Amino acid sequence: MSDEQPHEPETSAPISLSRIAHIWWPLAVSWLLMTVEGPAHSAIVARLPLPEINLAAWGGIVFPISLIIESPVVMLLSASTAYAKDWDAYRRLRRISIALGSIFTCLHIAVAFTPLYDLVARDIIGAPAAILEPGRIGLMIMTPWTWAIAYRRFQQGAMIRFGQTRAVGVGTAVRLASNAFVLATGYLNGRIPGIIVASTAVAVGVVAEAVYAGLRIRPIVRAQIRLAARQPMPFATREFLTFYIPLALTSLITFFVSPVGSAAMSRMPNALGSLAAWPVVNGFIFVMRSPGLAYNEVVVALLDNVGAYPVLRRFATLLGAALTTIMLVVVVTPLSTLWLGSVMALPDDLLALGKLTLLFALGLPLLALLQSWYQGIIVNSRKTRGITESVVLYMGVMVLLFGVGVVAQRVAGLVVAVAGMSIAGMIQVAWLRLRSRPAVLALKAAERAKATT
Repeated sequence: MSDEQPHEPETSAPISLSRIAHIWWPLAVSWLLMTVEGPAHSAIVARLPLPEINLAAWGGIVFPISLIIESPVVMLLSASTAYAKDWDAYRRLRRISIALGSIFTCLHIAVAFTPLYDLVARDIIGAPAAILEPGRIGLMIMTPWTWAIAYRRFQQGAMIRFGQTRAVGVGTAVRLASNAFVLATGYLNGRIPGIIVASTAVAVGVVAEAVYAGLRIRPIVRAQIRLAARQPMPFATREFLTFYIPLALTSLITFFVSPVGSAAMSRMPNALGSLAAWPVVNGFIFVMRSPGLAYNEVVVALLDNVGAYPVLRRFATLLGAALTTIMLVVVVTPLSTLWLGSVMALPDDLLALGKLTLLFALGLPLLALLQSWYQGIIVNSRKTRGITESVVLYMGVMVLLFGVGVVAQRVAGLVVAVAGMSIAGMIQVAWLRLRSRPAVLALKAAERAKATT
């Protein structure tokens, strides 16, 4: 579809598996490209001086703290996909996105540059003393992270809403190329601490992607968004906040698991090894989950179409089977050793721990897809409280399991973390399925009504 042709999202055209695939695959590629980022950082840091300390500082302090600060803006992608249907809504959402990005960037600055850092990293997370100062430096470098993510996720939601999903993938490629340039420079230099290389790569990458998104949206605004038919119900800030606050709380609670996990692993056996292996193992899991995570926005964007529900469900079934098969093949064959050992350069003791841990992650790609499926149905209905409830359940189960691990002192924290993700993920998906049921019944009733007219 050309950007120069006006386009209004269809709600009456039937969909097919091929049409779903056409919309899904650029988003899946975008997610896959994003997942390369984490393993690339870990692979480079593992080859620079003091790899264990710098990997632990990145995975145990910098990344989890950055995630939790930016978590309230992450769902701007889903919000923009659901709401940015005309020029008025787009303009209002843009102001909200910029405001949210600015507020939480100020919070990031407060944590990174003031004594709040010691309270968070040393006292709350309980990070080992050796990684506190590297973590502080990395968090300072990551200052642009939250604002850039808020801005580009809002713009990407509008791109998805108006059928320009390939632009999202190109933006991710821009981010990855910027990352690769910084990582390659740090690796060739060989003397810059790994935490500085990784943090700079991430900061440069997200800023580059935000700049691209700002430029790429302009022709879409001119040719599509400004010309889109005005919605019968104009954008209402109060209604939007009722929709968005549960989503923001959802991402906040979800990302809170990361620093809680760091704090728990710091108090369980093999603390430094678990913290060092965590970004590598979690990065691999993220790669395998990413195609399923990409399905959320597809469901939100397409579910209003005639006959969409059964076709979207069939696509999810096929995709789930494929993801489960791929994960099984990788984990139970020498491919896992090749990835963790040869590519990611984990030392032998951490390699054994990582391979053991992946056995507990076999079902995570399927759970990610099911989460996207049910969550997309709920977001499309604009009654998002059930999503927050599911994440509260997830968080509660994770905290309980982390607590058991800390008290028992028998299993490495990394194993507890990944096994907990699987157990908590199953409970979360079960709750999402239950809470999506009213929306599913409404969709089926609407389809029957259309069939009889």
